Order: sequence, then structure tokens, then C-alpha cells
Amino acid sequence: MVLRTANPVFVALDTPDLARALSLAKALRPHVGGLKLGLEFISALGPSAVREMAALGMPVFADVKFHDIPNTVAGAAREIARLGAAMFNVHASGGEAMMKAAKEAATSIDPKIKVIAVTVLTSVADEDLPAIGQGDSVALQVARLARLAKDSGLDGVVCSPREIEVVRRACGGNFLIVAPGVRPAGSALGDQRRVMTPLEAIRAGADILVVGRPITAAADPVRAAALIAEEVAPARAA
Repeated sequence: MVLRTANPVFVALDTPDLARALSLAKALRPHVGGLKLGLEFISALGPSAVREMAALGMPVFADVKFHDIPNTVAGAAREIARLGAAMFNVHASGGEAMMKAAKEAATSIDPKIKVIAVTVLTSVADEDLPAIGQGDSVALQVARLARLAKDSGLDGVVCSPREIEVVRRACGGNFLIVAPGVRPAGSALGDQRRVMTPLEAIRAGADILVVGRPITAAADPVRAAALIAEEVAPARAA
């Protein structure tokens, strides 16, 4: 399944309510390119719910952020691949052996599945890095982990919009960049700290934008999604 879709917006359905997730997915289908299912959804509803969402026919990004020893991650990767997800992620900080194990295991089940790596969470800023043993800037850390992910055979990374250009320079044009931390102008930031508008992120070089609360918490989610799709369409076509 091709993930560089005509519409780059994946809506984040981070809810423990399957009926609401299905209803939103069906309503938003004309205005988004895919669905992102996060830890809250998967923890509450389990594998069968991921299968049910994938059965809608839209690409599903399983945002599981695996980070464990290679053998454990390989087993989990095989199971995610059986659910019909088009893409899932691991933490790049788990290292090369773990990332290679995830990719090999997942593609043994579904050769088309995309495996990407989380670099630095969008809730983290430069001043947070020393406490977790990382003394460089977020941009340098993202570039380091993106290169490691590419060298490990992964298809791309998750990074904030602020590091898109850094990743492009480090990893080239064929490396998939998935950007959360996307907020339309005037939206509340919530717990995101390194953000851009959808148009800014696409112009910077993102392939996929993950947008959650600005759509799902809107008074009219369909209109909110449609406005974002309209905003990014000219830049996507350029």
C-alpha cells in the first residue's frame, strides 16, 4: 500500500471508543489520507479493533512505538503486520539490531508494510535532553537517529515538523517523513512543543502529517479535516 497518498493527512484516532473511531473514520474518509491508531486505542481495544479499522480500506499507521530487545520487538512486529496495518513504528533509540529485527520480521509477513522510527518525541525540547543523557540539540539528535534508522533498513522516521529539513539533508528524498506536532494556525498546542501549520510542514518536505485533536476535538470534525486538506493541496501538487 502506497503511503505517499494524494492527501497526506492521517487523522489520529486516539480514543478507547471503537464506535466513535469507526464513525469518525467513515465520516472523514473523503478528507484524509489515512488513520493513525495510538497506544490508547490499541491498549483499550486490542488487535481485533486494528483489524476492523484496517478493513475500512484506508491506510492504517499503528503508532505502537516498540522499544525492547530485538527478539521481543521482532515478535511484536510480526503480529502488527498480521493486522493489516500499512505502517508501524519503533524507537530509533532501541538501536540498529532492534530496528533490523523489526523490519525483517514485519516484512516476512507483509512485504509492503512500512517500518519507521521515532526520533525525538514532539513533547521534548532542547532543555529536556541533558536529563535523559543527550547533550546535543534536538535537531542534532534527530539527524543522528534518522541516519541510524536509514542505515538499519527502515523506510523512514517520525519527527517534528521543525526537523524535517534536517532529516531530508541527512537521509535524502526517498526517505519517508511522518510529522506529528501539526497544528492549524490558531489551534491550541496541547502537549506539543515543536510544531508547524500543515502547509508549513508540507512545504518543509513532510510526506505524511499526523493530525489529531484539531480534527477530532473540533465542533465539526469533517469541516476541520476538509479545511486542512484544502490548505495543503496546492503545496502537495507543486
